[in-house]
Amino acid sequence: MTEGQQARLSAHVIVLGNEKGGSGKTTTAMHVIAYLLREGFRVGSIDLDGRQRSLTRYVENRKAWAEAANVNLVMPEHAVIMKSAAATVAEANAAEEAELEATMARLAAANDFLVIDCPGSDSNLSRLGHARADTLITPMNDSFVDFDLLGRVDPQTYRIKGPSVYSEMVWESRKCRAVRDGGEIDWVVVRNRLSHLDAKNKRRVEAVLEALASRIGFRIGPGFGERVIFREMFPSGLTLLDLREEGVDTQMSMSHVAARAEVRALVEALELPLEKIRSEAAEAARA
Repeated sequence: MTEGQQARLSAHVIVLGNEKGGSGKTTTAMHVIAYLLREGFRVGSIDLDGRQRSLTRYVENRKAWAEAANVNLVMPEHAVIMKSAAATVAEANAAEEAELEATMARLAAANDFLVIDCPGSDSNLSRLGHARADTLITPMNDSFVDFDLLGRVDPQTYRIKGPSVYSEMVWESRKCRAVRDGGEIDWVVVRNRLSHLDAKNKRRVEAVLEALASRIGFRIGPGFGERVIFREMFPSGLTLLDLREEGVDTQMSMSHVAARAEVRALVEALELPLEKIRSEAAEAARA
């Protein structure tokens, strides 16, 4: 067994991916991280977008806020991987893969979960990250603009014409994963910024998403509603799950309560092997 395969067995890898920006990847990633940390798991996080660094900034904001407020917030072990500046594409790709493998091996040795946030565009690092997922989460806004990256539809009948560019990339990632270590990727598409109104467009998106899910093999999970609170928390690095921490002075509104329920519903829908990992950790502690 290679070092990379040993690392894969020691931590469950959750990847956040979508080639369209603004879908809520980083917000979703940070809330999944906070949920797992609060459940007592050790979490490593990796930001594959070394230019925008959205997840990195979220983690940095969280650390700075906790230090300023003198609050002991749970934190992931974080790393960021930059795009290689090697002279040729082949050299750059090889360098990025080597750095990702080394970073994953290091974090997997000390953590139960790895959460990887991919760039909102097609890149070598994004493809490398996707191909290492145990669970792939693809957040999408509830619109045909976002759906277009997953599948193509007939504008008259709204029937699926075929998978689109992102779905094809995930298919290639699944093949790469199977060849490398025989593993499978559990792909979950979550619908973010859902309107609370029962609109015709909302029903149409739901119908074509369900049709595509059965065709190319992903599950549909509940995402986050259109709530300002999710976007307001980025500067402090907080999540909805932190609001009852001692020292976090925020009044809980009904919107906060509903948003927290959305976070829990999402994590439950991911069907992560929480009890299996708890059992393995307890067994390792007794050994």
